[in-house]
Amino acid sequence: MSDEKTMLASNPISKATRGGMQVIGGLVPFAGGLLSAAAGAWSENEQGKVNSFLQEWLRMLKDEIKEKEITILEIVARLDMHDEEIANRMKSDEYQSLLRKTFREWSGAESEEKRQYIRNILANAAATSVASDDVIRLFIDWLKNYSELHFHVIGAIYNSSGISRGETWIKIGKEAVREDSADADLYKLLFRDLSTGSIIRQHKEKTFDGRFLKEMPQRKPKGISTSREMKSAFDTEEQYELTELGSQFVHYAMTDLPLKIEYKPDFNNE
Repeated sequence: MSDEKTMLASNPISKATRGGMQVIGGLVPFAGGLLSAAAGAWSENEQGKVNSFLQEWLRMLKDEIKEKEITILEIVARLDMHDEEIANRMKSDEYQSLLRKTFREWSGAESEEKRQYIRNILANAAATSVASDDVIRLFIDWLKNYSELHFHVIGAIYNSSGISRGETWIKIGKEAVREDSADADLYKLLFRDLSTGSIIRQHKEKTFDGRFLKEMPQRKPKGISTSREMKSAFDTEEQYELTELGSQFVHYAMTDLPLKIEYKPDFNNE
């Protein structure tokens, strides 16, 4: 350790570089020795490149922390802290566990849209008890695993007693593409993802007590030939709907609670 300090002190490395090295050394136990050895071999030009890289990396970390801070402030601004039930919920171990999971696994949202979904889920998880915490954890995993296009399709299917893939494609504002295109393949994969994840399903008739009815096989009259073409990625016959899990996700992720406190966060002076 003393040799590492001596080597660092004897090289003209900037404050930003030393700070970055300390951070890296803290994250990876054996990194300190490696970085100290590298510092002894770096030329002034190489040190400048490392300085530039670490400054950009530290700026990225600062932006990530700021983004999470804004999200927490927006959650609090949407909750009625005078409500004892909500206040107790936010202090509970269960809710704190949800917060830790979210911010541990969230290394910065891919977009503002996903950040808002995260905010909405955590705010609704504090204010309502429609879904269990196990279900909410699943919703958080969905935000990590699925793309914005997945969520646009979920939103298009929501509140539909049945909507086809072709109708959904039009509803989300996409232009017509060839059946053998990459976009068509992606669209089929997307529906397969959502079906496998129990977010959507093909529309089925139900009994009054919620049991699904089997579809009766349809026999085609003799003499009528079937088409050799495969089912289109933009099929207009089979109808899809959200599962109950999918509907609860829309309620939690896509429903923004009204502000209880008006505020304008100012981080320009930080």
